[in-house]
Amino acid sequence: MLTALAQPAGTTDLAHRLGLSPGTVSQHLGVPHRAGLVTRARHSHVVLYMRSPLGHRLAI
Repeated sequence: MLTALAQPAGTTDLAHRLGLSPGTVSQHLGVPHRAGLVTRARHSHVVLYMRSPLGHRLAI
């Protein structure tokens, strides 16, 4: 998931890119979010997920 978040993305976009359901992506993003590796921000009706600085360092 961290490598897939090279650019901010919503769950539907990530699901499409990874071949998973949006619900699965949402559940899997919960763990790195709680660990501080991923942040999220609401933009209109979409929640965008992005790597935090720590998540970025781990992904590269």
